[in-house]
Amino acid sequence: MLIRKIERFLRETGMPWTKFGRLATHDPRFVSDLRNGRIPREETAERVEQFMNTYREAADAN
Repeated sequence: MLIRKIERFLRETGMPWTKFGRLATHDPRFVSDLRNGRIPREETAERVEQFMNTYREAADAN
């Protein structure tokens, strides 16, 4: 489930949920909406997964 992956990512990185939403989807309320039951489109979910993977790869490279 996407929200679980995001919550784990937020814990691992210490990133605020509003910043995550802005960077991943250009929507600072994205995580809040997911927590309240929003179901993202498949394209959005893929973009979020890609953002998390890219962010982790960049962090690992440093």
